[in-house]
Amino acid sequence: MKKEENIKLGISIGDLNGIGSEIVLKIFEDSRMLDFCTPIIFASIKTMSFVKKHYKIDINLNGINHINQAIMGKVNVLNCWKENVNITFGKEDKTIGEYAIKSLQQATTALKNEEIDVLVTAPINKSSIQSETFKFPGHTDYLNQELEGNSLMFMVNGGLRVGLLTDHVPVKDVSKHITTRLIEDKVNTVHESLIKDFKINKPKIAVLGINPHTGDNGVIGNEDDKILRPALKKIKEKGKLVFGPYAADSFFGSNNYKNFDAIIASYHDQGLIPFKTLSFGQGVNYTAGLNRVRTSPDHGTAFEIAGKGQADIGSFKEAIFTAIKIFNNRNEYAEISKNPLPFSKKKI
Repeated sequence: MKKEENIKLGISIGDLNGIGSEIVLKIFEDSRMLDFCTPIIFASIKTMSFVKKHYKIDINLNGINHINQAIMGKVNVLNCWKENVNITFGKEDKTIGEYAIKSLQQATTALKNEEIDVLVTAPINKSSIQSETFKFPGHTDYLNQELEGNSLMFMVNGGLRVGLLTDHVPVKDVSKHITTRLIEDKVNTVHESLIKDFKINKPKIAVLGINPHTGDNGVIGNEDDKILRPALKKIKEKGKLVFGPYAADSFFGSNNYKNFDAIIASYHDQGLIPFKTLSFGQGVNYTAGLNRVRTSPDHGTAFEIAGKGQADIGSFKEAIFTAIKIFNNRNEYAEISKNPLPFSKKKI
């Protein structure tokens, strides 16, 4: 297993008009963070020097042109472009969106090639990144295409973990997307992630209903009875500890969520509203189900405070530590699985 300071932490810089660049530099202004990883920021030394000067951040940056030039104990900035970038904090800008994608694409390539060990992505603006060559609603969908496996948005804060059956899908289309196959795939992904990434041997998983009150026996929709319940019954018969569907409106308020290792919500807001209410500022978005580790903070670009020096570093710092922990847990699981303890029969 790698020593923590040897773990190469890639950071895609996100939307430069947002709070991402401020947060990244503020985190590593505390030099103790370099005891846990070797950061490589995918941007440019010119751009990050401008950000450093704007926020008056006391930090030394090490500009590099190739990842193998990264120095342990330094905050490395990989030059992904050479030109000056016109940053206007708080403004949505297609050109800035192009730089966000340049950073993400180069960081993802490095992750695929194992030139970095983990990737933490700073927030992007979903509108400004759209182009003829990039048509993804967010990081998760892009990474699902580029990496191996089937991605699942997994929100994490300590013992609270919330996964989604559907993520960036309009509410009117949610029920069309939820199939028996999808339910089985997502439950299996969460189950495997809890074992390999979070070291939980026999995870208990709760699934929230699709309709209010899980349909009230068909009065408020029949998707729960026709699709969700039979699928969960089938999964449970195979030995997985999966329970539900539960009515979403009272599940978190009653503290029932504390009885499970993970909760799977049927759609985006059903899971993320309670998660962010309970965890905002400390939560982490983890992309489970892929062969490489990627996390991000639980917030967006926050244009309304960008450039003002008011951004909170808490969630991004948690995203870094979560990525490192999952990377180490996966390696440990792989090592144990490769060399299991020998089983010896007792003599009678």
